[in-house]
Order: sequence, then C-alpha cells, then structure tokens
Amino acid sequence: MIYPASALTHLECTYTGVTVDADVPVRLSPAGKVLFPRYDLAAASQTLTKQALRDRPANMWRYAEVLPVRDAASVVTLGEGFTPILEAHRLGRELGFRHLLIKDEGLNPTGSFKARGLSTAVSRAKELGLSRLTMPSAGNAAGAMAAYCAAAGIEAHVFMPKDAPAANRQEVVAYGARLTLVDGLITDAGRLSARAAEELGLFDVSTLREPYRVEGKKTMGYEIAEQLGWELPDVIVYPTGGGTGIVGMWKAFDEMERLGWIGPRRPRMVVVQAEGCAPIVRAFEQGREFAEPFPNPHTLAAGMRVPSAIGDYLILRAVRESGGTAITVGDDQLVDGSLRMARLEGVFACPEGGATLAGLIKLRDAGLVGADERVLLLNTGSAMKYLDVLGPAFAQKR
Repeated sequence: MIYPASALTHLECTYTGVTVDADVPVRLSPAGKVLFPRYDLAAASQTLTKQALRDRPANMWRYAEVLPVRDAASVVTLGEGFTPILEAHRLGRELGFRHLLIKDEGLNPTGSFKARGLSTAVSRAKELGLSRLTMPSAGNAAGAMAAYCAAAGIEAHVFMPKDAPAANRQEVVAYGARLTLVDGLITDAGRLSARAAEELGLFDVSTLREPYRVEGKKTMGYEIAEQLGWELPDVIVYPTGGGTGIVGMWKAFDEMERLGWIGPRRPRMVVVQAEGCAPIVRAFEQGREFAEPFPNPHTLAAGMRVPSAIGDYLILRAVRESGGTAITVGDDQLVDGSLRMARLEGVFACPEGGATLAGLIKLRDAGLVGADERVLLLNTGSAMKYLDVLGPAFAQKR
C-alpha cells in the first residue's frame, strides 16, 4: 500500500509545552516528561477525510496523516488495528445494560493491543536509522516488539520479570529477540533495560518514555469514533497499567475535534486497576497530579502490575477532564469477568479485559453508570496468552 504523507511537524512536552525536533531520535522532553508528536491538522485534513477512509484498508495505517512515519517504505505492519466492536447483547441483558459494547483487541497480531504501539515505534525507529532496540515488558509488549523487530530486521533486546506469562516468554524467543528474565517487577526490568541501552548503545522504547508508541495506541480512539458512526460512547472502561491506551485515546479525541470530525463531548474515561497494584486509583482518590509508586504490587494480570507510570499525570488528566473515575477490582473478580465474557459473548478476554467487566459491575452497583448509556469495554488482549495463569483459576470456577 502507498500510505498518504504524514503531517508530523514536531514533538511537544506534555508538561511544559516545550517543542523538540521530531527528526532526531529522542525519548523524553528536557523536563523528563512525556513527548507527544504534533501534526499540521489543517494539512492532514486535505486528504484525511471521512469520505477517503471508506476506500482505505481496514488497519490502523488508514490514519497515516496523523501517524508519525514520513516515508511509507519505513512502515512495519502485520495488519494491526481496526479490531471489531461487538455488541454484547447477552452480557448486557444479564447486567442490565441496553447498549454494552466490547472492542476486542485480542484479534490484533501477536494477540494484544500492544501491536499498535510497537508497529509505530519500530517503524519510526527504522525511519530514524535505529537498528538496535531494547525495552522492559510485563508480557504482551515484549512479544509485539520482538515480532515487529523481526519483520523490520532490527535487533531486539527484551527484559521481562521471570514470572511473566509463559506464552510471552516463548514468543520473544521464537521471534529471535534477546531475552533477559529478571528476578523482580517491571520497574526492575526497566532499570536493567536502561542500563543495557547505555552500555550497549541500544535505544530504549519503554512505555511513554519514547514518543511513538502512544501514536499507535491512539488509533483505538479513531476507530471507536469511526466504527460507531462518529458518535463516541458515553463511557469507556479501560484496564490500566502504564496507561498508554487511555492517554492515546484522549489525544485522538482532541485531534478528531480539531479535524472537525466530532464535537466537544467526550466519554467518561474509567480507569480499572487491580487491588494489589493501584497507584493511579490511589492518586485519583487523593486528588494528586502524580502517583506514588505502589508498594508490594501483586496481581495475576501481568499488564496491570505496573507500580509506577511515567504518564501518571496524563492518565489522571484524562479521567478528571472527562468526568470519569478510577476503581479497583480483585483478582477473583477479574477472572470471573474473563469467564463471563467467554461464556456469554464468545470473547476470550485476557485478565485485564476481564477487569473491565468487573469494574463495570462496580460502577453499576454504585449508580455511576445508567442502564441506557452506551458503555464500551476495552479487552486489551487474548486469554490465549495467559493460559498458564488463567487455567488454574478457571478450573476452580467450573
């Protein structure tokens, strides 16, 4: 496919507003905060129109003008994006919701929404001449980076907690990446990845510590709007670890309003975290701008076992500006959520996806979501990637 030209202009610090050159490899802003790619949306709108989208392939690169890769030859794609939004009729009836939706990101390449972010990050790295990447990961991001680096011919180094799901560890090896298992958490893996980057001359693409993974994740927001006829849902329930997805969708909604595609109304963004690792929920409840590292984090949902997120202020900003909230669920509840999605809708949701259903039940019981509201649950991956973790838990619930 020949992709339309990117309208990328520069990078911008999300905390200070300082601008940075987008055409040199860079990670954080001078203030040590997250960088966002910015676009000439007026120029983008000349070719990126609702009408034009009707003739474009059903993958996330259909939004090429607002993605950061300038040269189409640098795009590394495995067909990621444009995952379905399913109407959860049976589940909705059981829970008392008339308009319940599930966006199933488990149908992406490598089985999770991480494919989106790593497609853009690896593509941009290739374009900028980077040939050796590293990252820490709790699981699915590792498999995605290894896959896209394999497709791009780029050397990949991955640092993962040794108790990460077996499928993730095995796919990293299968894709030819160099895997280091760490006796600790993703934060410990992050320190080792950063050290390897410095000592070996690698470029670290950790969550929100480089500018481009968020751009792939934001395409979920574009898709939600397009797939729902440019009418956003009332509530989006999102399982949160590093939070790139919620940050990306919030960015997408702003860009689409500037393009004239949607109005100012936004969904209420709901963060769901595990009771055993809930730094964002705690910061939200305390009215803080930043989240303190969560002590002794534990949950079987590997993607939510993130004790500290560099994009904490962006996640909290999206939740508060949308009038949303942040809640916790227990491991038993999220396992039950995965099972209920499977048995009532045929969606084999990862533990994080199950957490969104468990969270919705808490919202309903607290009177925070109405029966007539359109609610979208984000299932971020396939339970196939977690069989060693979920299998015993499922067996107990037969």
